[in-house]
Amino acid sequence: MPRFDVLVVGGGPAGSTIACRLADAGAAVLLVDKARFPRDKPCGGGLTMRAVRQCPVDVSPVVEEEVDLVELRFRYGDAVVRRSAQPVIRMTQRRRLDAFLLDAARERGVEVREGETADVSDAPADVVVGADGANGTTARALGLGAGIVHGVAYEGNVPFGVVARERYRRRAVVELADIPGGYGWVFAKGDHVNVGVGAWQSEGRRIREHLARVCLAHDLDPAQLESLRGHRLPLRRPGVRIAAERALLVGDAAGLIDPVSGDGMYECFVSSKLAAAAVLDLLAGRSSSLEPYEAAVDAALMPLHNASWKLKRALDRWPRASWRIARTQLLWKTVERLLLGELSAPGEQHGVARIPLRALEVLGRHG
Repeated sequence: MPRFDVLVVGGGPAGSTIACRLADAGAAVLLVDKARFPRDKPCGGGLTMRAVRQCPVDVSPVVEEEVDLVELRFRYGDAVVRRSAQPVIRMTQRRRLDAFLLDAARERGVEVREGETADVSDAPADVVVGADGANGTTARALGLGAGIVHGVAYEGNVPFGVVARERYRRRAVVELADIPGGYGWVFAKGDHVNVGVGAWQSEGRRIREHLARVCLAHDLDPAQLESLRGHRLPLRRPGVRIAAERALLVGDAAGLIDPVSGDGMYECFVSSKLAAAAVLDLLAGRSSSLEPYEAAVDAALMPLHNASWKLKRALDRWPRASWRIARTQLLWKTVERLLLGELSAPGEQHGVARIPLRALEVLGRHG
């Protein structure tokens, strides 16, 4: 068997984009995935513009809808609807996106093997990258990822015709009501509306009930849902190891998902970018280990994730105050800038996020 510089296990967005970056830099890359593409992948399919800007591949050919209207729904009061002067989210279907990115890796010279499993204990490469998602086995085999906790998500599709397309055109709806520690969404794309919910793993037994409630809140019949599927949401906390001397984890395999939104696409592209830099440093002899990658991830993502954990607790503890804060221009401008990728420095993200969090604390105690 030929020898490679890097073995990437998993052909989702994290695996494909790190493979693209490494191949562009001249590395010999083998990418292995047990599935054959295109394949379905449970996911809301929303790409924030900040995520798009971190992706090394132009995804325009697989974008089905651009969103400039965001609707937030809370337990108290009316929905909060805000429009941006430019698109903040691009909608796609993971079946199409993942196959497109995998083809991009193949076109860059990556050797792609579909329908195969990888034995990382006897890898034909100097470096192993675990990119096989929340249910992958690579992390455990590498002795990484211990301590990642999990949420759960459940979703389905309602075809247009059953629901009017114009009602959700260019709109993303986020539900923050009556789902303990969780959220719901309604996204239009292609020929259907995607409806889903995410919550703590302890809510798993009630997840279908939560999904039905979101449907009914939008006058959608839960019985009309098609392609129902569930999946785990991995959540990393600081200190969970995601790198070793010659191995690392990226994307969902590393538990890199935002605790409030459940979105992992931005984290996927950022982690693959940071991981590619660490791998190239190792291959070039500029470093002797991939362990600095973990500190780079902590610096790039953890400040905002820590703020998200605090916001998640605040939303559960003070739902009425959350609704009052959501109506302010301050929060919308913060959310808009985050979606557009205009808040890029961790310190800036943390500082801006602190203001609505502090306001929530004050209103929650006195409002």
